[in-house]
Amino acid sequence: MTDSNENRPPHGDWLGTPYVRFERHGSLAHCIVDRPEARNAMTGSMYFAVRYAVNIVATDEDLAGMLLTGTGDVFIPGGDLSSTRVDEWGNLPGLLGIDSTPFEAIRSSAKPVVSAVNGICQGGGMLMAMLSDVAVASERATFRAPELYRGIADTGYATYLPTQVGVGRARDLLFTGRTLSAAEACDWGIVTRVVSHQELLDASIEALVACCRTAPDARLAVKRIVNDRYGHPDRMSMEHSLRGDEVVEGWRAFSERRAPSWIPEDLRPEGRL
Repeated sequence: MTDSNENRPPHGDWLGTPYVRFERHGSLAHCIVDRPEARNAMTGSMYFAVRYAVNIVATDEDLAGMLLTGTGDVFIPGGDLSSTRVDEWGNLPGLLGIDSTPFEAIRSSAKPVVSAVNGICQGGGMLMAMLSDVAVASERATFRAPELYRGIADTGYATYLPTQVGVGRARDLLFTGRTLSAAEACDWGIVTRVVSHQELLDASIEALVACCRTAPDARLAVKRIVNDRYGHPDRMSMEHSLRGDEVVEGWRAFSERRAPSWIPEDLRPEGRL
């Protein structure tokens, strides 16, 4: 449980949560997800913190770009599905939907964002890595999109993945919930570089520096055209899904470490998916 003094909205370089840090390293910012006791599971405040960090970099003339990474063996695993309520400072963190998430902020950032994927990368974490300008993965990283096992119609994934990896591979990832190794994720195009775990930070900073050396206005024009290839997620359908019965059952099943009840009994595995 966090100290009550830490339950306050973002201000300056304070991101509104003790679990996401903002560090300045010269003209580069580091945004570090650091909640090891919960395997970096993202609260609403944590999601908003990453979005807010992108905004800090965008509006600060002293900053040229941002590195996003996690701690330990976890990058970002997606939203916290437990019943624990921490680091809440108002109503906004309760919006685990599109309003508080950083996906569009990363996608549309005028300044470069590079993800250093240090470990488990799934759910919202994989979306952040995909939408970064460059994603560099540790050889130890793994990738997964388990949303359909949680009852979530993630229209962001449905929009971005087919462009990123192709329709067939998008269906395979979303409909089976399979886990990809770092090498497979690179081969599929989810990330573009894989390095040894020890080289990850240096390689990611090197990529970010290279991006920051490009001409800002020209880079922005090119990024707009590249981003147009993705299209736009169906916000209404996803918000409807997040209020639906399947999400409730998906959350309960995850919390109770069992398979969801919508699975036929003869196909239902032991334990959660």
